[in-house]
Amino acid sequence: MLVTSRLQRVFLFEDRQETIRLADPSSTFTPEAVQNFYAQTYPVLTTAKIEGPDIRNDEIQYRFISTIGTKG
Repeated sequence: MLVTSRLQRVFLFEDRQETIRLADPSSTFTPEAVQNFYAQTYPVLTTAKIEGPDIRNDEIQYRFISTIGTKG
């Protein structure tokens, strides 16, 4: 018997060497819309780039990578 399930999206970013997991506010949001949604709470996200999706631990993971303090 084949069983299918929908994988949950999760959004991750590192803040002071701590990985913060952000829930998906709406499955209809693009990753960019999720980034804008959470940027009001986490201003570092306003300039972050998005990596992913990666499937890990039965979830779809996107990472917000901060560009503050990096050169190039």
